[in-house]
Amino acid sequence: MKKAAGYAAADFIENGMLVGLGTGSTVFYFINRLIERTKEGLSIQAVSSSIQSENQAKEGGISLADINAITSVDLTVDGADEINGEKQMIKGGGGALLREKVLANISREMVVIVDKSKVVEKLGKHPLAVEILPFAREAIIEKIRKLGFYGTLREHNKDGPFITDNGNMIYDIHFESLREDPEKDHEKILRIPGVLETGFFFNQAGRVIIGKEDGTVDHWS
Repeated sequence: MKKAAGYAAADFIENGMLVGLGTGSTVFYFINRLIERTKEGLSIQAVSSSIQSENQAKEGGISLADINAITSVDLTVDGADEINGEKQMIKGGGGALLREKVLANISREMVVIVDKSKVVEKLGKHPLAVEILPFAREAIIEKIRKLGFYGTLREHNKDGPFITDNGNMIYDIHFESLREDPEKDHEKILRIPGVLETGFFFNQAGRVIIGKEDGTVDHWS
């Protein structure tokens, strides 16, 4: 399912595009197919939301642009942990949510690629990643808890706290129920100084490609 969605998205890429590379297991297949297409003659440049995706693209021979020298991206392809019928999403399972949101925001279109299991009626079963400053982290987490949102500081195996590519930490909120008003949840959490971003994505997704068990895909326009 992931491979089908990733490969289908690669067909959207045209010569001369500046392409945004998201992060995650489904995007892995998209980048692989993009590498194949560049070897077949496709001429593009790319920027990435994570070091992991950047390294994959670089090793495959995709030309990389300096993210700090560009002001817009033609098309970004990224995955989601959950997506509903309104194209609201929870992202951040891979820990790159802040860079992913920046990349989505400067892109003319964000194409979302998911397998069928990621499509939900309401958000909230998957934990919500919240990127926070390491500075005063326990105080920041306590403020989040006082709003009624409880979770855990993400660990990196047994090596201590997970650290994002930005040098920050991830607090994963585990909701007790599916979210009736995720936009309100997002606004409450984001008001806390030290919270940099949440994994809620609204009004970002353009086309959505959903990989199915039989290797075919569904498209949402």
